[in-house]
Amino acid sequence: MRRASRLLVAVAVLGATVALAAPRGSIATETAPLWIKHIQKYSGGISNGVRQMVSVETQRVGKPSTSSAATARQHAGNRHLRNVQMNDNSYPPLPQNETAVAYSTDNPMVAVAASNDYVSGGNTVMRTRDGGRHWATLRVNPQFRGTGDFCTGGDPAVAYSSRDHAFYMTQLCFFRSQSYSEIHLFKSVNGGKTWNPGRQRALVASNFDYASGEVDPTVFHDKEYLTVDNYAASPHYGRIYISWTKFHFLPDGFGDYCPIQLAYTDNVPTTNPALTVFQHSQVVPDNPGGDGLGESADQFSVPVVEKNGDLDISHVLEDCNTSLDFGLRFQKSSDGGASFLPQPVTVDHPGEWADNPDPTDHLAPKKFRTPETESLAYNRKTGTLIYVEQNYIDGATSGMNISYWLSHDGGLTWSAAKTLSVDNAGQPAPNDQFFAWVAAAPNGTFHIIWLDNPRSGEQMDRYVAGNVEERRKHVEDLPDQHRELEPGLGILHQRCIHR
Repeated sequence: MRRASRLLVAVAVLGATVALAAPRGSIATETAPLWIKHIQKYSGGISNGVRQMVSVETQRVGKPSTSSAATARQHAGNRHLRNVQMNDNSYPPLPQNETAVAYSTDNPMVAVAASNDYVSGGNTVMRTRDGGRHWATLRVNPQFRGTGDFCTGGDPAVAYSSRDHAFYMTQLCFFRSQSYSEIHLFKSVNGGKTWNPGRQRALVASNFDYASGEVDPTVFHDKEYLTVDNYAASPHYGRIYISWTKFHFLPDGFGDYCPIQLAYTDNVPTTNPALTVFQHSQVVPDNPGGDGLGESADQFSVPVVEKNGDLDISHVLEDCNTSLDFGLRFQKSSDGGASFLPQPVTVDHPGEWADNPDPTDHLAPKKFRTPETESLAYNRKTGTLIYVEQNYIDGATSGMNISYWLSHDGGLTWSAAKTLSVDNAGQPAPNDQFFAWVAAAPNGTFHIIWLDNPRSGEQMDRYVAGNVEERRKHVEDLPDQHRELEPGLGILHQRCIHR
């Protein structure tokens, strides 16, 4: 039986896309695609980036303050930072969020970052050649080749290939008034300065059959992640992996299953990435007729590669129709993504992790979603895996915290959870910490970053550039319970405070 859920704020369907040569199976005449019905009726499921692309709130935009007084207030108390604005502001000033970044393994001073862009509808792409001191900005917009129309994208992921000496970037492709849903891959061989055009995208996944001209309106591809095998001794050196969540909807918009999928390829032709051929496999199998729960209800897949070529993917068990999460999972492929373990590994142990009980993922009194976006990283020096996630197990006393788990056997077993966000006494930090991300440096150091509300009653309704405090801790400053982390552990603790 389907469960009742809260009604989401009405979502505006903005403008019909004109089909120049509408393929067979087009549902352009429908009042709303199933994925729109889904986000209108259900509080969770499809990711927030997609929801915001069609939300009323994105249209309620005021002009940003440019007064010297406002600028002074933003930077007061943060004089120790050297903040650099990476992006060019959009007009109107809509969000540029959910940033992903990767650096060149050939020259670490070169990096590319990408974010959602709610004006162009695609990715804002930022690039630096001097270690982040200066940045340039451009936009990369996806195009649906079934009609030739430009589609809405976003949800970026970025990675660098040591073998190809190239940056790769992914984003979605969907329409507000039609059911087409795709994932696209783009390539840059000049440090992010130029990318292949949308019509030459590499097609990772689609619910449209280009041979028959039929679209499957029950499927929506969401929240893709990207990684590359950069280990020269690996049997799959240079292989590109993309994981994502595939939503399946019933006629009323209810999601009956939403498992993790994978696509991979060994070659993306630079002159025409559209010629790329992908192999596909199921990280988690489908469950037709399911209730949107169980092992086939997933979100937030993060792929990483070990130096022996093993592919590891973390994900969260999440109701396909609310934001309620029920467990932390790990999957593994030892044959380059062709197959995975018969059963996923459970990372969290009984009684050590809990999700925010709010079905919309709101942490009171905040007005935005804080979903369980887990992060996974691999230490190439020691072979250790680290799984980082926000944790509400102590929510009644300390709010949301950041926890971590370690694995020394390739993810088959995991340590007990330990709290990462602690106060000076080593106790869970008060109020809420969320949106953690971990990365492993080549020297074997893990770096973790998260957002923090250190004072009671603070609002996080929006992120303000000048209201950021940064603090670094090193292993010698951490309490004893952190000693088992890798030598040289560094934690980048970023606080975003709305004063």
